[in-house]
Amino acid sequence: MYCELNSFVILGLNLREGDIVMVSSHFYCFRLFWIVVIGVNYKGVIWRAFEQFRLKSCIDFKPRAAEDISYISLESRDGCWSYVGRTFAGAQALSIGDGCGTKAIVEHEFLHALGFWHEQSRYDRDDYLTINFENIITGQEHNFNKYSENQTTTQDTQYDYYSVMHYDKNAFSNGNGSTIITKRPEFQDVIGQRLDLSEYDVIELNKLYKCNSSISFLDHCSFDDESLCQMSVCSAGDYGWQRMKSVSGINVTDHTYLGKEQNGTSFFMHFSTEGRNEGDAAKMESKTMTPKRDCKVQCLQFYYYHSGHESDQLNIWIREYQNEADSRGTLRLMDQITEPPGNYWKLHHVPLNANKTFQVVFEVRKGAGNSSGGFSLDDINISETECPHTWQIRDFEKVLNNSVFDTWMYSPLYYSSDGYRFQAGLSVYQNYLSIYVRLVSGVYEDQLQWPCPWRQITFQMLDQNPHLQKRMSSEKSFTSDPSLIYSNVSVWDNPQNTGTQVVIGNETVYVGIFWGYKYAIMKEDLTRREFIKGGDIIFLFTMQDISGFLQKDSLPCPKATVKNFNVTSDLSAQQGSCAPR
Repeated sequence: MYCELNSFVILGLNLREGDIVMVSSHFYCFRLFWIVVIGVNYKGVIWRAFEQFRLKSCIDFKPRAAEDISYISLESRDGCWSYVGRTFAGAQALSIGDGCGTKAIVEHEFLHALGFWHEQSRYDRDDYLTINFENIITGQEHNFNKYSENQTTTQDTQYDYYSVMHYDKNAFSNGNGSTIITKRPEFQDVIGQRLDLSEYDVIELNKLYKCNSSISFLDHCSFDDESLCQMSVCSAGDYGWQRMKSVSGINVTDHTYLGKEQNGTSFFMHFSTEGRNEGDAAKMESKTMTPKRDCKVQCLQFYYYHSGHESDQLNIWIREYQNEADSRGTLRLMDQITEPPGNYWKLHHVPLNANKTFQVVFEVRKGAGNSSGGFSLDDINISETECPHTWQIRDFEKVLNNSVFDTWMYSPLYYSSDGYRFQAGLSVYQNYLSIYVRLVSGVYEDQLQWPCPWRQITFQMLDQNPHLQKRMSSEKSFTSDPSLIYSNVSVWDNPQNTGTQVVIGNETVYVGIFWGYKYAIMKEDLTRREFIKGGDIIFLFTMQDISGFLQKDSLPCPKATVKNFNVTSDLSAQQGSCAPR
């Protein structure tokens, strides 16, 4: 992928906002090879930023090979900065220095390298905002230069207040007031977000590189149109999965627009187990998908609403096809949900490991008890990524409104893919939230390395936009340094040896020291995206082995942590696909 651009000189190395370094030249966008001279935790953050580019856009990255002449040299210099586009042949520096190690800042700098200027540098910016030059620090006025239509890369996209390339309202302020005033007041506190690539950042990027695909995204469905996203339904009886706006007698409506004004396209899928016989079942199958990445790991995520009996089952299968001639495929049960009804929308992730073309099959099966509801599904996303752990906190709005100073909440216990057990803690203060993680004794201690070395722990406050590619979640990461000592205790050592004995649930365990971020999230930021939906907030957690970055600039393929079921599918599951292949 190549693109031809023009560059101009800006040299102002006050590099938190004024982060462009350029020389006058005519240049081409380069293929995205890279080499890293940077610390291990920041390497992990950069890798996560690359994964976001792969999820949302057609842009991919690979470590530099010996034959690659032009490439980005990722370095830890003073501040965060980049040239705009390929400015010269050979190694081109991009700095991720101290204080720059967040996903959004990395995305920001790489968008510069890909040819992007700051959003407020657009030729049409005066239609959308006012620059208060009298409030700018003397000598920093050049950071607010406006470029002509020929110089900027808008790609005919609308002005984007949400762009990760936009300055915030107080950028380079001399203390006399804001330097940027939006002409639409509701966006004054939006500009300058450092959460993630915005929807229009991605549209502009794909237009610039003349593509509209994704490296790792496979499918999304919110059932808002009658095509059901090319999904197929079938059942043994007369009534299977149905597309609904609401279900009579059950307080369930569409999840996509939950908490918003419902519109004419607000639908979800529902299968009623009321009045059914035990064993009655219905299936809903996705379109066929073929994994594109070398690492054969996928993640299915969806919201479900369980209003039936606790013996009812929601089974999640994959049907994998060996080749084009295989019309029936091979079914494998990947997950099974059978639990007391929750009567609320619940986010669920299922790790998949399909190697070939496959479908996802949702099967509801009636249990033995009497039911007055069933299972509902909405907002399905499938990607070639690892699945995180999920912590959904019910009625979090009430917690915010009623909590006293320093209210603590604790997540369930989780295992990393390599066997480390951990727990998150959330502390609610008057103006901010603190998030910490601690190690917990588990069943694999004798098989693990201690102190726990170079596991990057990432928490994400989920933006509950129904479409995975349009989310702008708040994310922070830190890495377990095995040499870290706090109060004469090794923070990441085996909690069985150095921790405190506590009871969690009905289990007596040993816990280590909580480690994380005191000022993780400011309360004022909770309303900026769909962080709270239906009263609930959702945190996602991963614990990834990034020790490979100590020696190399890439990581081995992850392994999907799939469940094993001793289940023989009955006739309804064994029969062929709902729709002929």
